[in-house]
Amino acid sequence: MDWQTFTAVSIGVGTVVLVGSLYKIMILSAGGKTVAEALGGQLIPQNTDDLKQRKLLNVVEEMAIASGTPAPPVYVLVGEPGINAFAAGFSPRDAVIGVTQGTIDHLSRDQLQGVIAHEFSHIFNGDMRLNIRLMGVLNGILIIGFIGYYLLYSASFSRRGRSSGNNAGGILALAIGLMVIGFAGTFFGGLIKAAVSRQREYLADASAVQFTRNPDGIAGALKRIGGLEFGSKVENPGAPEVSHAFFAQGVSGFMQSLAATHPPLAKRILRIDPNWDGKFDSSDKTDSPRDEEERVKKETMTREELAEKVATVITGAAMADVAHAIDQIGNPKPETINHARVLIAELSMIIKEAAREPYGARAVIYSLVLDPGREVRGRQLGHLREHADPDVFVLTHKLLPDLDGLDIKYRLPIIDIAIPALKQLSLGQYQAFRDNLVALIEMDSRVDLLEWSLQKILFSHLDGQFFKLARTKTRYSNLGQLKQEIGLILSVMAHAGQQDQNNIEEAFSAAAKTLKISGLQFVVKNKISLADLDRSLQKLEKLKPLAKPQLLKACATSIVNDQIISPVEIELLRAFSAVLDCPMPPIVP
Repeated sequence: MDWQTFTAVSIGVGTVVLVGSLYKIMILSAGGKTVAEALGGQLIPQNTDDLKQRKLLNVVEEMAIASGTPAPPVYVLVGEPGINAFAAGFSPRDAVIGVTQGTIDHLSRDQLQGVIAHEFSHIFNGDMRLNIRLMGVLNGILIIGFIGYYLLYSASFSRRGRSSGNNAGGILALAIGLMVIGFAGTFFGGLIKAAVSRQREYLADASAVQFTRNPDGIAGALKRIGGLEFGSKVENPGAPEVSHAFFAQGVSGFMQSLAATHPPLAKRILRIDPNWDGKFDSSDKTDSPRDEEERVKKETMTREELAEKVATVITGAAMADVAHAIDQIGNPKPETINHARVLIAELSMIIKEAAREPYGARAVIYSLVLDPGREVRGRQLGHLREHADPDVFVLTHKLLPDLDGLDIKYRLPIIDIAIPALKQLSLGQYQAFRDNLVALIEMDSRVDLLEWSLQKILFSHLDGQFFKLARTKTRYSNLGQLKQEIGLILSVMAHAGQQDQNNIEEAFSAAAKTLKISGLQFVVKNKISLADLDRSLQKLEKLKPLAKPQLLKACATSIVNDQIISPVEIELLRAFSAVLDCPMPPIVP
């Protein structure tokens, strides 16, 4: 045994696998859109006139607002007749949802909601990041096989050009060895990928039922797959690489049957519907445009009653148990989904349509930060006239009457609706929008917490789309390592909802007590700066994931300490949760 050669070969092979994996992960680091576009996905415009696409976007929008996060961009795989879907990205900030054409052609609204809830479960439970890492690792192993194939091709070409030669024979042997190692590694890696994926699919199915409280939705979608001629097959050549991220088995063949990435349809359906008779659904009944109109009309007629009921449920829960809203991070309840539907229905069509397209979204956000005072507003509008796109400036003027009298509870839903449209801007357009927004906020020589929250939520979701930002790495394992930063955050939250000094200190003490950390220092109002707040959040963002909800629970304790929930407290808590990458469902004030 030549250990020196063995060591050199091992290091060489390991380096190839590592470089191949890192290269693939680096390509995918641009976000889920890279995966969607590789599969031939086309972005669905937020203001699409296609009724089926509009129905899909409405379902995604409701689920997103109920989850406390902007709606992810939605891609459709045009020309794919099978029923399938996927979620891709590293985090909710850069996630996308993709669906096949067959999904929007063959599923009803309830079935679509079940599929989308399943994909949101993948988004919030870290499955997307795991899927991308698996793609990277398997790509590194597969590269060894590709190198062997290339060497085999070169060796055969060399042998044709020469009558003899030991070198060509040696290369041929090496090539065959590398191909065996590479493709064997890929096969066993596929088995691991399949085992992990199958368990995650069962969990996502259960989460979808929990989200919607409608097992017939996702079960119906699975039954439709079984009854459809094309099933869930995805024809795109890139499908095998992403197969473990699909809603259902997307590729077929002997190798895929050995390492199936999804449990059999029958097993998934029986776990959701134990009384299933074993028959798949081949009826192909979907919602007609008239059914959709009737549904909207019915919801509109009863939305005031529903809003009152939902508000009572959620507010009572928040008062009775401050951890309730935080416990819903990544796990929205049907009540919050209904509440999101109500909020969207109550918004005027003018505002919704404007927020769903890039020009209107900019105008809506500009309008939200315009000062009520005539003098300051005049300067702000003058700045927009000079520096903003002319059409955006005109639209901002047009929207002012509708947005000036808007209840503050609609601010967050409007921001969530606008963010997907803002992601469609070019780099130059976004840079101009960003500069204009900062200028408008700073023009009154003060930045209040509502303005800071809006800016923080927007930039935390959009900057990564347009600028190459370093990914946050975990550095702090527990909250006790960041006492100064936590003290500042809790102090800001206590000041936000109180005027009386005794009540402020009492709210801070109640919040600090939930963390069980000694030595947290209360910070008086005149010692707090937004720059210090930004620096504190940058450090807190590097906490381990399980520590972040503890901090948000402490903030929630501060909010409900006086039994009054103000809009500024809600928006501030939402800003904190957005920066910490813990999307939080809405709370009714």
